[in-house]
Amino acid sequence: MTEVGDFKQEQQGVALAMASALATAILVLGAVAMTNATAETFVARLQFAIRADVFVIIWLGAAIANVARLRFFSEPDIGGSSADAGSDKVRIAGSILQNTFEQVGLAIVAHMIVAATFQRSNALIVALVCLFAIGRILFWAGYRYGAKGRAFGFALTFYPTVLALLTSATAILFA
Repeated sequence: MTEVGDFKQEQQGVALAMASALATAILVLGAVAMTNATAETFVARLQFAIRADVFVIIWLGAAIANVARLRFFSEPDIGGSSADAGSDKVRIAGSILQNTFEQVGLAIVAHMIVAATFQRSNALIVALVCLFAIGRILFWAGYRYGAKGRAFGFALTFYPTVLALLTSATAILFA
């Protein structure tokens, strides 16, 4: 197969995985949104979201620890390295860390906005945190298989957060 053919095949695999993750996110969040959850006070919702987000922050800690572990056991990497230097394992772990950092930042802000916007947000926060964790597991496990291998995990981490932000923005605009 030619390089163009390989690219197209990889691109199609990424698109299918991303679309599947988006559909999964819509189904899960839609089902949760239709439950008859109890309305909570603003302070209770915010407290709940902050506490739930410990399970998001754990992923950032795990990614940092993974880079540190790999550097500790690698002679060329133990002194530290920039993003483009170092062993392949440390560079890959650094890429996973960078993406996780970006996703964690966006997710936590989105969860706070959801908590501030919807009186019945606790179940949505739980669903968002669970989708985030499952997405990170799949992203991390699939990273070694290239773009197609990590696409579903990336999208399952990213799309629920974006959907939460869009839904919150819509509710804020039309409330």
